Amino acid sequence: MRLLRSYIGREVRVAVLYVLVGFLSLFAIFDFLYEIEDVGKGGYRIGHAFVFVLLGLPSHFYELMPIATLIGGVYAMAQFASTSEYTAMRAAGLGRRRALGAMAAIGIWLALLTAAVGEFVAPPAERLAQTVRFGALGSAVGGQLRSGIWIKDALRGPDGEVQVQRFVNIGELDPGGAINRVRVFEFDADLNLRRIVEARRAIWQREETWQFEGVSEIEVPPVEAGEDAAVLGATRRASERMSWRSELSPSLLSVLLVDADNMSARNLYRYISYMKSNQQDASRYEIALWKKIVYPFAVLVMLALALPSAYMQARAGGVGYKVFAAVMLGIAFHFLNGLFSNLGLLNTWPAWISVSLPSIGALLLALGMLAWVDRAR
Repeated sequence: MRLLRSYIGREVRVAVLYVLVGFLSLFAIFDFLYEIEDVGKGGYRIGHAFVFVLLGLPSHFYELMPIATLIGGVYAMAQFASTSEYTAMRAAGLGRRRALGAMAAIGIWLALLTAAVGEFVAPPAERLAQTVRFGALGSAVGGQLRSGIWIKDALRGPDGEVQVQRFVNIGELDPGGAINRVRVFEFDADLNLRRIVEARRAIWQREETWQFEGVSEIEVPPVEAGEDAAVLGATRRASERMSWRSELSPSLLSVLLVDADNMSARNLYRYISYMKSNQQDASRYEIALWKKIVYPFAVLVMLALALPSAYMQARAGGVGYKVFAAVMLGIAFHFLNGLFSNLGLLNTWPAWISVSLPSIGALLLALGMLAWVDRAR
């Protein structure tokens, strides 16, 4: 039985590898053709585009692994069925449970590989790719709004209580971690405006401290009831440099360089904690975090979904027919993942439910198909 498991594992892994290489090659070509449009802008050259595409492959690997596993698994199982090898395996004692166990043994290693790439390889590669691209183009990351990026921040006392509420506007974020065209609006605990700080540039110095350059500062004194408007008594001063304490750090701001789905689970957790501490909605990032947890298990589900192909003989369709069906199932699974994530975000469903439903549905379909083909024989 160990020999059979080893043989099945080798054939499935080789098939998955072939499919994965094919998909990655296809996506690399599409990415390169897209990047060609920017070649010649600033210092962006063919070499930069090539490096950018290569650094994007780990992210594609992570996204495509479940689909490649399904297609490769179906191909390997369909080959066994077409040559009657699987019939011989069943005669040698390979029952449904043992077959599922063999597929699970393969799937565990593939799932661990997927999780490792998604956590430790894809996020830093994606950040480096954006750094290379923006550095060569001579540009920085702009905001999602025309006015720049808006972030809520707070200055806390030793007891953890919020002393100052801040709304920070960042015009541009350099890939190196510096920020340009910064405006800070500071409010007291009662949300009365106290200070407005503008800086041409800010550079990270040490823990919780930024160095502002080209600073313009407006102090707004407190106003008692019945007094004139505070703006009439505001004072303005300019300075070349100023230290500014904040919980914001380059590592937190770096999430703006990478899409939430390409962030590591550790960075997602840190960013979610930061947003919640500032009473901000972190639903999008919670869904991305749960995807990081659940997505590798989809590899196991895809192999379970591939196993029924071994029970279907040639009269149920050839290898090409089964592979085509696997491609359609893989595409459907990919779109359902995105659909339920968006539905969960719109309807405020718990993040783990939004992310898990497609995998649970695929697993139930796999078990149902296995039960059906087993009875049909």
